[in-house]
Amino acid sequence: MAKSNGGSSSQVNDPNGLSLPHLIAAVITAVIGGGVFTMAGDMAAAGANTGAVLIGWVVCGIGVFSLMMCFYALSKYKSELVGGIYSYARAGWGEFMGFISAYGYWISALLATVSYTTLLFASISYFVPLFGEGNNLPSVIGASIVVWICWLLVSRGVKEAASVNIITTIAKLVPLFVAIVAILFSMHFDPEIFMDNFWGEPDGPSLWDQVVGTVGVSIWIFLGIEGAVAISGRAKYSKDVGRATVTAFIGILCIYLLVSILSMGVMPRAELAELPNPSMAGVLEAVVGPWGAALVNLGVALSLLGAMLGYTIISSECPHEAAKQGVFPKVFAKENRKGAPIVTLTVTCLIVQAFLIIILFSEQTYQFFYGVSVSMILIPYFFSSMFLLVCAFKKDGFEGVTGGKLAFYRGIGIVGFFYSIFLIYAGGLTGLMITTILFAPGIVLYWYGQKERNEAFLPKTLDKVVAAAIVAFFVISIVCIATGTISVI
Repeated sequence: MAKSNGGSSSQVNDPNGLSLPHLIAAVITAVIGGGVFTMAGDMAAAGANTGAVLIGWVVCGIGVFSLMMCFYALSKYKSELVGGIYSYARAGWGEFMGFISAYGYWISALLATVSYTTLLFASISYFVPLFGEGNNLPSVIGASIVVWICWLLVSRGVKEAASVNIITTIAKLVPLFVAIVAILFSMHFDPEIFMDNFWGEPDGPSLWDQVVGTVGVSIWIFLGIEGAVAISGRAKYSKDVGRATVTAFIGILCIYLLVSILSMGVMPRAELAELPNPSMAGVLEAVVGPWGAALVNLGVALSLLGAMLGYTIISSECPHEAAKQGVFPKVFAKENRKGAPIVTLTVTCLIVQAFLIIILFSEQTYQFFYGVSVSMILIPYFFSSMFLLVCAFKKDGFEGVTGGKLAFYRGIGIVGFFYSIFLIYAGGLTGLMITTILFAPGIVLYWYGQKERNEAFLPKTLDKVVAAAIVAFFVISIVCIATGTISVI
């Protein structure tokens, strides 16, 4: 008989479930997205030199591993909480905190879709220069068409498309491995350039600022690591879930390290910073010629087409599931006859469309939208790590866990908690202000849902304090934007 709180490590979940290699592949496919093709240029643009990048990767590696294990521990020992990572905030601190977490996760997912549209058409512009940097009128028109094609597919009940997944996985991995192998074996890795890039210019950003910039980029390319725990129910053996998540994490980290560090030996940091997106195309072109850039751009385009469909599903399912649990208004739980979450799907695509229109009147590109997307998801990350910390120290759900294992979970809870705070700090004051602008309308949505269910609005002191802080920062942010103190366009 299976034990509570996770069961035996050798328990068979599903005789026909996924084996260890399949689980590892599923995690890698879920996490590696478009960001890996831009991170070398993004880190260089943040002023980060090789030494700072290495330090940043150590910080990121420890921090992301701790966050990932927080999600794994909660999925194992608090398995009754099945509403997604936002359910941890609700269980720990009530309805409003649960709503804030769910709302942040939702907006983060749809902003990721917006960022992917700009990168998608920036990649296509290599073949069709009409699309420029992915944020002009032709790009917005093309992105709008893709967004509503995704709406059509999901509204017809498309949840998984194996053929699309295979194509996009190949499109992601082939250019990465070609770039790594080409740099290693084509003799284009220059140790002199690498060492010149190591500590950078004497009058450049401080080492601290460089590390903060590196970590800010790295969390974007690990976005979705919390999704690894979603595979636990599909594993053949429960013991393989932990092994798969750790093995996949190490593999992904190695790929990211190789791409970012090897790029520093191909061209000076200043040149890397000036490369158009996706920056890996410029790096590979410098190594093997134009066909390298064409391969990367084609791979990015195919990968992002699949990613946009995936994020459309995620960003429509999140508020749909939250509504079914009473966190969002009831209308968000409505489905069409195909079983698709038609209301949340339509609202999500309309919001994405609104952001695409905003792009036309702004100078912001891919990096801006992924930065805001990261800022929004840090709230559910923060609540999740804090919830594990509380549960592990109170032994809530961890009653049968003792000794070194309990100390380990408490340790990752502490590291994950402080790392999530550090990430909020790394986003900067401007990022915080933009985040509150996006959170403020959510309070109205929450008020409507509570009124609909005849439940009290902000009954707790903590709820009132958090809501007041969001509104206060919202007003300050609007004033700062109006006076030009901060710029979002």
